[in-house]
Amino acid sequence: MRTGFLPRLRLLCIVLLAFAGSVHAQNDNNRVDLLIRNGTIYDGRGAAPIRGDVAVRDGRVVATGTLTGYTATREVDAKGLAVAPGFINTLSWAVESLIYDGRGMSDIKQGVTTEIFGEGTSMGPVNDRIREEMIKTQSDIRYDVTWKTLGEYLDFLAKKGVSPNVASFIGATTAREYVVGYDDRAPTPAELKQMQELVRQAMREGALGVGSSLIYAPASYAKTEELIALASAAGEFGGGYISHMRSEGDRFLEALDELIRISREGKVHAQAYHLKAAGQKNWPKMAEAIAKIEAARKQGLPITADMYAYTAGATGLDAAMPPWVQQGGIDGWVAQLKKPDVRKKVIAEMRDPNVKWESLLLAAGSPERVLLIGFKTDKLKPLTGKSLAEVAKMRGVSPEDAAIDLVIEDHTRVGTAYFLMSEDNVKLGLSQPWVNIGSDAETPAPEGPFLLSNPHPRAYGTFARFLGRYVRDQKVTTLQDAIRRLTSLPAASFKLKDRGCLAKGCYADIAIFDPAKIADLATFDKPHQYSVGMVHVFVNGTQVLKDGEHTGAKPGQVVRGPGWVGWKGAGLKNGP
Repeated sequence: MRTGFLPRLRLLCIVLLAFAGSVHAQNDNNRVDLLIRNGTIYDGRGAAPIRGDVAVRDGRVVATGTLTGYTATREVDAKGLAVAPGFINTLSWAVESLIYDGRGMSDIKQGVTTEIFGEGTSMGPVNDRIREEMIKTQSDIRYDVTWKTLGEYLDFLAKKGVSPNVASFIGATTAREYVVGYDDRAPTPAELKQMQELVRQAMREGALGVGSSLIYAPASYAKTEELIALASAAGEFGGGYISHMRSEGDRFLEALDELIRISREGKVHAQAYHLKAAGQKNWPKMAEAIAKIEAARKQGLPITADMYAYTAGATGLDAAMPPWVQQGGIDGWVAQLKKPDVRKKVIAEMRDPNVKWESLLLAAGSPERVLLIGFKTDKLKPLTGKSLAEVAKMRGVSPEDAAIDLVIEDHTRVGTAYFLMSEDNVKLGLSQPWVNIGSDAETPAPEGPFLLSNPHPRAYGTFARFLGRYVRDQKVTTLQDAIRRLTSLPAASFKLKDRGCLAKGCYADIAIFDPAKIADLATFDKPHQYSVGMVHVFVNGTQVLKDGEHTGAKPGQVVRGPGWVGWKGAGLKNGP
């Protein structure tokens, strides 16, 4: 045997083993959980779409483009379909519907993968006073309030199991109720500091910022300085400010000035919720409001807005009555309405076109344009779907008397839709590049307790209506820009890490739909109808919608804001 043969043989074996290891490593890198093939990919950031594939591993996107050499546990053919980041519902009221039904059916069927809560009120923090009011005002969905903080509520949802991701602002109203209660007074300096500390604690738990809803009591009792103080506390952690502004009608522009001031002095991003000019005489103000926002943005203020694509809003009969009568929560409000002298004064204000509070009844123009859509009491449920004018005629009373009687009898605010906006203004608002989309609704299904009331059709159709009626048919913007405004725009505004994008490292929240077929079907007469055109939806890499049908999977996570400290202690690598 030649003396040099064995060393050369050993060297050859080492090279072959190294090569085999390299091939094995390469194969491991190209093994993924999911391959979405042949789709038209929209990255969510506004880039032109490309034909290609998306690879997903461990709940994250690992590659996009023309992918060769990949093997997958599962492949989905998306030929002829748009493949986009999952949509972000920036104004969701699914806080109770997800407790009852974690599937989030109406939104999942539209491609929504993240629900954001916190318009004015939030599900935490909770003390005995708030817990009592929460339980007292529950309607068809009943539940126990077992949590005390906002973070605990979000964790409760995730542990229970939900299909979409969830996130929340802390409500400025909730902080006020926690400390001050339901009285119309300013907080003392000590109380304001306590309210700020509640905001800071919520930010540490992952809140996205602080939210207000300023036409409702007791939120309307807050002065601008109080809101600046709370927004500043959120801003210490990188949080923002969202607001149902103090007026969307006669003082719409002044209310927008207040929001811009809070952004400037609080040093926070601010978003105007469901941007609108309510009432026909105020419709010309929409263009002025857009100009104000554009001017503020040019000055460097990070102002955005959201909208739903309808000419009617939905809230309660509280928006038709003066805030001063609503002190003391629902019990105090009803007790005041039962007093003859108070009732007389309330009716006089409800009819006064010069009142200084926001009356949606007056803004609607007539009681025929006020639709009653939700009652708690069984004997009143047959009135669902009737106008306030119809009920008043049935009872032989004035519309104002009918509204007061309904609140007293139902012992709730009574779910109400108000027809307020012009179609031209809806299109104008939806065409703005800084406007994203929020349903301002729960996530129902046409079954169980959801059928006991009629929601605004936006609960079933907001996102499909935007993409179908307004983007495809009326071309208010391009599809790639519309997807940007449903995904990366809100993700950047609210600092949602690795969400709203379809690129390497992003969470695999993915919506696959047919742009030619996506459409809303829900109407005010028949609101419990799912939208169509959404084919597949994935949340954190798990399929929740397959061929248009829910899979039953509930992989939703809590999406934490920039102040969250939990990930540091938990040893997570990627933060919130």
